[in-house]
Amino acid sequence: MPAEAALTEDVPAPARPPEDPLRRIALIAAAVLVPLVVGLVVLVNVLGGSDPADDGDGPATVDGSTPAQREDLPVLPVEVPPATPEADASCPALMGTLPLELAGEPSRRVDSDTPYAYAWGDPATVLICGVDRPAGYVVGVSAIQINGVQWYVDTSDPDATVWTTVDRPVYVQITLPPEVDSAPVTALTPQIAAALPYREPQPG
Repeated sequence: MPAEAALTEDVPAPARPPEDPLRRIALIAAAVLVPLVVGLVVLVNVLGGSDPADDGDGPATVDGSTPAQREDLPVLPVEVPPATPEADASCPALMGTLPLELAGEPSRRVDSDTPYAYAWGDPATVLICGVDRPAGYVVGVSAIQINGVQWYVDTSDPDATVWTTVDRPVYVQITLPPEVDSAPVTALTPQIAAALPYREPQPG
């Protein structure tokens, strides 16, 4: 063969490796699944996502300022006794566990001289932590026990029923409108029992 012909002869290209069918399936699956996952994340954020602070079952803040409160109601003035060292030591643990909704009523803003007051609904159910021992709670007066917590109940005021714990380090008072039964007290008893340890009752 002439030398010139040898120089111009075409050299065959190397054979292309066969396409891996598993790689093709993986690429197709990725193209389908990635948009699907992104769409599901967006849907969950829109329909189910929420800020924990907006959860109606979450704990109330000590100062009572929460998004779940009834903004259509005026601020409720609440008279409270001066904060004592005992109240400062015990009450924050309780206030931090109070529900934003009580017996179907949302919490509402309060105006008090200590952060140990909270209220729900209209007419309001009002809780105050760190009150004085009830004047009527004396030796020989019976108490009502609910879920391990003892309460002294004062019905002398026709406009309200006042329940006060008597077996905790501080007295916790819950004032109910006259038409409301003991359901709010029963609902709050687990929080009180968990936040405040037992103390032997000390009637006057």
